[in-house]
Amino acid sequence: MEQKWALVLGASSGFGGASAVELSKHGFSIFGVHLDRQATMPNVHQVIKKIERNSQKAIFFNINAADQIKIYDTLDEIKERFTTKDHPHVNVLMHSLAFGTLKPFITKDPNNCVSPAQMSMTLDVMANSLVYWTQGLIQRDLFAQGGRIFALTSAGSHSVIPNYGAVSAAKAALESHIRQLAVELGPMQITCNSIMAGVTDTPAGNKIPLFDKMMNSAKMKNPHNRLTTPEDVAKAIVLLCDEKADWISGNVLGVDGGEYIVNYIGERTSQIIK
Repeated sequence: MEQKWALVLGASSGFGGASAVELSKHGFSIFGVHLDRQATMPNVHQVIKKIERNSQKAIFFNINAADQIKIYDTLDEIKERFTTKDHPHVNVLMHSLAFGTLKPFITKDPNNCVSPAQMSMTLDVMANSLVYWTQGLIQRDLFAQGGRIFALTSAGSHSVIPNYGAVSAAKAALESHIRQLAVELGPMQITCNSIMAGVTDTPAGNKIPLFDKMMNSAKMKNPHNRLTTPEDVAKAIVLLCDEKADWISGNVLGVDGGEYIVNYIGERTSQIIK
């Protein structure tokens, strides 16, 4: 049987790290792309160890995932590794890149608001890079027929969070890219979906101003009386990799335990039921 592979962008922590580990439990070897300095490399090594404990391969690339040259060099290396008789493919592409500018649009001091370069960088990393990686996979005949593409979005794609404007624009663009890819890749039976997680305690999330208040609010709203975890999202992604999910494509799928549909903060749902 051909080895299954997942290419996870943002594989060192948060949703990407948890999904890489969960996918490895279900027979996927992992190509992981991440950008980490020495201080956070122990986290990367932990993810790799967990994947290998599940008897799967873990090949990680510490690069800027939005750099065109790095993208093509990495995909060329992957293709070289695949030069075998059975010609394996990438079955899953997961986009979980969280690197953007958290500045307001409008301030009196031009140094304190988002700049054109920062806006472009945020959109390129957190949205456009999905298209570039997908293009590279298809052009190198690396993407499996019937594969899966997942992109991590958030409620910020269509609502306002302080200083989240550039990231909000990137998330909205990411969802748009997913819709377009779902149509263009339909003939290859590749499904494409955005995954909208609930508020989750991740390293990227904690960089958002007032994130502690967002977490408290989300926990009060959530019918399950807790926050979403990266593992919740990872399990949903594995579920959507099943062949029974072949007809689910082009959607924004909430993985939040019902958090988003609650628009008040009061007594917990469990307390109301009691």
